[in-house]
Amino acid sequence: MLLLTLFLGAALFFHFNVLQKVERKILGVGISTQQTEKPSEIISEGRTKVKYPQDYTIVLLGDSMTEVLGNSDELRAYLKKYYPEQSFEVLNYGFGSTNILSAQERLEYETFYGRTFRPILDIAFDLILIESFGHNPLSQFPLEEGLKKQTSALDKMVETITRVNPSAKIIFVATIAPHKSQYGQGKVDLSQEQRTRWVEERIAYIQNHISYANSHHIPLINIYQKSLNNDQDGKLDYISSIDFIHPSPNGVYFISEEIAKFIFKNQILTP
Repeated sequence: MLLLTLFLGAALFFHFNVLQKVERKILGVGISTQQTEKPSEIISEGRTKVKYPQDYTIVLLGDSMTEVLGNSDELRAYLKKYYPEQSFEVLNYGFGSTNILSAQERLEYETFYGRTFRPILDIAFDLILIESFGHNPLSQFPLEEGLKKQTSALDKMVETITRVNPSAKIIFVATIAPHKSQYGQGKVDLSQEQRTRWVEERIAYIQNHISYANSHHIPLINIYQKSLNNDQDGKLDYISSIDFIHPSPNGVYFISEEIAKFIFKNQILTP
């Protein structure tokens, strides 16, 4: 069952990713063709790291809900609005169909997802945004045990980042809320009872991520809360009509704007 779930998840995301790119292109949301200067190497905290030439380097860490931000053209555009004199390198480590237990590996080791990615900790980044991975819950475990494993994984990630890159800022991101009655509709064959269980499980992981940020005094971009409608259900305008899981083009804009606005208003990056 687990292998089937992983296969369906990978196939679903591949189908979604192709259509989403087409949909975004139609709406004028281009895929970046930005050419950057070659990064250099520096010694920081006794470790050789890659240093990008932009003023700030931001790392996005998450699952397909983060991957859909692509080359982060929208995020860069919003950041430019708030920081017109600054330049940004945004590195997307959002890997589809992966859960929170895989995130530590991306921090410490070279990983492969369509191409080879260097360890995040080998990059001289200024800010890392850690998304909840809530849409890929640890369903192989009972809920209580899975949430404990999520918390333990976050403990280890935060400790590692703080130790290896103590000057970097950490922000948690709670992604867009799922829609209870339409989640995965047309892509995953579920009864309404199953669909409700899926949504409730995903919400539990997103809320645990939020609670961790609050209890550990980690800045939180609570897109989840802001994407709820009056019925406390996910706003369909932010959810893809292709699979009713991932962000729609409007959702990508919304997420990107909320991230940039939060960074600026909370003075996370000071010019």
